[in-house]
Amino acid sequence: MVGLRGKVTGRIGPGLVGEVMVRVRGGSEAFLAYPVTPGESFEPGQLVTVVEYQAPRTVYVQSAFG
Repeated sequence: MVGLRGKVTGRIGPGLVGEVMVRVRGGSEAFLAYPVTPGESFEPGQLVTVVEYQAPRTVYVQSAFG
């Protein structure tokens, strides 16, 4: 999971549990998402990179393009 890119489908930000779709296991799966940097936010449609994965379905993300 770490290093994979995903597309934000539910806003990620302070006090929010967002959602990203990540291509894994031959398809796309939804994961609950939090920003790795506190205070950062991402809008639906943005591309992000998975920095940390917590089983079963939680990821911490950062912007895919620095």
